[in-house]
Amino acid sequence: MSKWTSAIGIAVMIAFLSMGGTVRAADDTTYSQNEILAKAEGFFGSTTKGLAEGIGKVFKDQGQPVGYIAGEEFGGAFVVGLRYGRGKLNRKLGKPQQVYWQGPSVGFDFGGNVSKVFTLVYKLDRPQDIYRRFPGVDGSLYVVAGVSLNYQQAGKTILAPIRTGAGLRAGINVGYLHYNSEHSWVPF
Repeated sequence: MSKWTSAIGIAVMIAFLSMGGTVRAADDTTYSQNEILAKAEGFFGSTTKGLAEGIGKVFKDQGQPVGYIAGEEFGGAFVVGLRYGRGKLNRKLGKPQQVYWQGPSVGFDFGGNVSKVFTLVYKLDRPQDIYRRFPGVDGSLYVVAGVSLNYQQAGKTILAPIRTGAGLRAGINVGYLHYNSEHSWVPF
């Protein structure tokens, strides 16, 4: 074997190994679908078919998240609505971070609900970037119990809240959620 062939072989091996390192580094900062299903099961107490399908849809649409928010919220509406919540932002690197959210909505929406919320977080470079307004369109139907899913986006960051709730709330609305580091009753 010539020196030239050996050099090419070593260069190819180094390139191959460095690509594998890049793939592993990406996996170290994102959650797989199985990891998220396990986290959701721990949070909700069990995994229903609807919840598993919702998580599967988000993974199909968005890929692997860099984090998730596990929390609870309550809200109500009669044409104009309000929503308040709190939870913890979890990322693979770093400790959980407290997050509060609140926001108004308007639309054909009525009723009230209390929900557990498991939000998948995408393209969030720094944890503090979560603290801003995320507009969204929400269509919900909670009758005794159910699962709803919508997307919210601000800049390149995408949130996918998955809600399981109890109460009677039905409709479709447009609004935003403002995520903060401190609780506030002011929804704007």
